[in-house]
Amino acid sequence: MTEYGRSPGSEPWHPGDPLYGDQGWEGQQQYPHPQQASQYDHQAQGYVDPYGQGGHADQGYGVDPYQQQAQQYQQQPQQYVDPQYQQQHQQYQQPQHPQQYETGYPGGYDTPGHLGQQYDSGWETGQAAMAYGAPPADPYGGQNPDLYGTPEAYPPPQPPGRRQNPPEPVVDWAPEEEAPQPEPEPEEENHPFFTGGSDDDSDDGYDEEEPRRGRGSRDGDRERRSKAKKRKGKNGVACLVVALVLVGGVGGIGYFGYQFWQGEFGAAPDYAGSGSGEVQVEIPKSAGGYEIGNILKKAGVVKSVDAFVSAQQKNPRGLSIQAGAYTLKKEMSADSAVTLMLNPASQANLIIPEGKRNAWVYEKLDERLDLKPGTTKEIALAKADSLGLPDWAKNHDEIKDPLEGFLFPASYPVAKGSKPEDALRKMVGRANQEYTKLDLDAKARELGVKGPWELITVASLVQAEGKTHDDFRKMAEVVYNRLKPDNRETVQLLQFDSTLNYLKGQSEIKISEQEANTNTDPYNTYKHKGLPPGPIGNPGNEALAAMLNPTNDGWLYFVATDGMNKTEFAKTLAEHNRLKDKFNANTGQ
Repeated sequence: MTEYGRSPGSEPWHPGDPLYGDQGWEGQQQYPHPQQASQYDHQAQGYVDPYGQGGHADQGYGVDPYQQQAQQYQQQPQQYVDPQYQQQHQQYQQPQHPQQYETGYPGGYDTPGHLGQQYDSGWETGQAAMAYGAPPADPYGGQNPDLYGTPEAYPPPQPPGRRQNPPEPVVDWAPEEEAPQPEPEPEEENHPFFTGGSDDDSDDGYDEEEPRRGRGSRDGDRERRSKAKKRKGKNGVACLVVALVLVGGVGGIGYFGYQFWQGEFGAAPDYAGSGSGEVQVEIPKSAGGYEIGNILKKAGVVKSVDAFVSAQQKNPRGLSIQAGAYTLKKEMSADSAVTLMLNPASQANLIIPEGKRNAWVYEKLDERLDLKPGTTKEIALAKADSLGLPDWAKNHDEIKDPLEGFLFPASYPVAKGSKPEDALRKMVGRANQEYTKLDLDAKARELGVKGPWELITVASLVQAEGKTHDDFRKMAEVVYNRLKPDNRETVQLLQFDSTLNYLKGQSEIKISEQEANTNTDPYNTYKHKGLPPGPIGNPGNEALAAMLNPTNDGWLYFVATDGMNKTEFAKTLAEHNRLKDKFNANTGQ
């Protein structure tokens, strides 16, 4: 604000304020520019009190306050200079810090660096009252200061012909703050798709019944039409997006509905016929229908898992399909695949019978895998320590094969294209599982042998010499009795033909005494006391059980009296000789 004394806030100016309202050109000349000061000397002084002598009717004043003020001014010269104005004029030239002051009314000067004006009993603007009908006093003592020379001053009044609209009010914002901008009002959607109106290109955005206010120039009309077209274009894109979403939703519902219908009521994809060619697959232990179906689908045997599961459930024996390797055909119907897998002829498993030596297993693996003869044996001897043998089965001297006794008799899947070491690792792993169940360390101490290795060797001898379950237990007792230090009959010699046959790679019944007494190989138990260096075959569960639980009848001798399947036992040498004569008689010796 400037030195005109306009109070802050929204209080209306008093009619006596020189700048009150729009009083015409004359009303704005009470404090003229210095160049126009002379006009005030000749100004008419016949001001009429609009309220009369009774004051303002609505306020009920008994005495006119302006009349008292007028009398005071009549006693003073017209060139009277108000001390307050003089002091304020000096403050404009030499600004001072504001001091504490008391005001009778919350108004006054609010220009930074100036003191607020004290009011005694004047009207709202804080100006001193003047007498009615008297010329206005010069507040500046004839010095005629330039009231418009400062940046804060109002511009000089202009004649009515050159007046302009008042400037927008300036808000004193902090320097670091930016004046807030009004938020744009949201544009109302007027597309006919949403409003229900007609899509008429002639609509320029105005209602025919509403007066067209402030349309501006023709360029403004053209701009509004352009914006309206843009809104219509955007609305058209929105409609297209909605349509695409609806079409996509309907398509998705239809697709998933079809899939659901196919899964619930449609037949699973399947081949026709018994297929062609040949393919081998390996089914792991405890595999269910869906796992088997996945394996067959990946191998190209069946077309879908669901078709195989359905065929397996329809077949009365379908759930009896066992683990193993199967030789099947490509692109078979699910029913044909299930039927063939239930036929033992399709099984590509390698079955190791009880008591078979490792040499037999190596040969069968070479045949199944289409390998050169001797390939599997070379791999077995070279990689024996990496195939899963327990520590107690390693580092034994004079053994023929470190894996002997660890290719456990069972059925193993061996599919074409697999590696022989994979099959050998499965066999050794199965042997470890079976041997771990037997607590071999404790049994070795109980039976008087040196450890698990010798127990497996005893079991391999029982498996090679015995013929029946009863034979196994008696055969185990014969071994333990002959190993005893107090054995005076054979003096710790086992004298088993099976050990001599093993070192020679044969299975002969008749062994000449000359060969038995002259062969110095460690596996010749006719020549060397105690057990051979290692197992001579792969014992099965019955031989293992007999080895752990031998009879206690005193058996020390045995003879296969029929030369094949019948074995008879003796406790003394005399009984043993009679059994030999019986054998000779039955075999024509």
